[in-house]
Amino acid sequence: MFEINDNYLKLPGSYLFSTIGKKVNAFTQANPDKPIIRLGIGDVTLPLCPKVIEALHSAVDEMADASTFKGYAPDLGYEFLRSAIANQDYRARGVEIEIDEIFISDGAKSDSGNIGDIFSVNNKIAVCDPVYPVYVDTNAMSGRTGEYMAKEERWSNVIYMPCLEENNFAPKLPSETPDMIYLCFPNNPTGSTISKEELQKWVDFANEKGAVIIYDAAYEAYISQENVPHSIYECQGAKTCAIELRSFSKNAGFTGTRLGFTVIPKELKSGDVALNSLWARRHGTKFNGAPYIIQKAGEAVYTEEGQAQVKEQVAYYMNNAKVIREGLADAGFRVSGGVDAPYIWLKTPDNMTSWEFFDYLLERANVVGTPGSGFGPSGEGYFRLTAFGTYENTLAAIERIKNIK
Repeated sequence: MFEINDNYLKLPGSYLFSTIGKKVNAFTQANPDKPIIRLGIGDVTLPLCPKVIEALHSAVDEMADASTFKGYAPDLGYEFLRSAIANQDYRARGVEIEIDEIFISDGAKSDSGNIGDIFSVNNKIAVCDPVYPVYVDTNAMSGRTGEYMAKEERWSNVIYMPCLEENNFAPKLPSETPDMIYLCFPNNPTGSTISKEELQKWVDFANEKGAVIIYDAAYEAYISQENVPHSIYECQGAKTCAIELRSFSKNAGFTGTRLGFTVIPKELKSGDVALNSLWARRHGTKFNGAPYIIQKAGEAVYTEEGQAQVKEQVAYYMNNAKVIREGLADAGFRVSGGVDAPYIWLKTPDNMTSWEFFDYLLERANVVGTPGSGFGPSGEGYFRLTAFGTYENTLAAIERIKNIK
């Protein structure tokens, strides 16, 4: 009889956002007269910018003509997009990344889940706590996290690096030596960032210990402070210890069209084995790349018009973040984030648990957010709100919250 991967059976409950969806659907069915404002999942609300739409239409027309039709995409992605990425995301910042170190995909979420395929199951991971749940969940599915300890709400073979108010929601270097270190800056869910000087310490630590950093830079477009790096490769020595994940979902609104990329420098090796070649093999065998039409849309983001238009969208969401951050602070909440990231992290009031506060907001204000405990043990007692709603809904949500505080 066939057998299943019983690591899946170790996962507690359902995926965080599935649980939220079920709760919201039940509330909506029971209260059809109460309009919900959703500031929970980090999905964008603005339409794709005009330059991207123009590129999509043009690519569709190409696919209708036998002379310009495209089939499977190249394994690493089309050179036109990888060249644009190398030039504008890296070389423009003084970082030399070659196009064969860039792998186009359907998003950073997929890559963050799939990257573990090229690492041994014996590796021990370290994660920020709290952090995006996909990192831990996908490692659990691979059998890398040990046993789930329900009482402690943590895995036995994971190094948790607490991100607390007293350390500005940024982790300290762990005393225990990990093999794989997951860092996400600007951070999801806390919205925190670290300086280039602080990030350099992580690069030095990884090189010293022989660890690899998996660096999620999906929100780099929202960085406003000059001392906050947009890429880990701005740090000296990062090419020998770091993989970087990027996304078009948040900077250009591609949540519904799906596009991202991973950078693996050729200098990054385990012994004599280059991880770049391993990921190239994995990419070519198990993924056909994002479609030509979507990659042409991605190329349009890097045009002069495209850059101006997506920056307007980022500014729109960051204005929402300011509305949320300042509105909640005025209402007496302890808040952070929302300066270099589209997320606001707040302390739940009156000793409420994060799920109690979720129910409280849903029932009393009809506003949906995300319980902090869903991002890790240190997220308990905190709550995330996203700035990706419309401006009108953002204003209305804050007024509703103020009225029940």
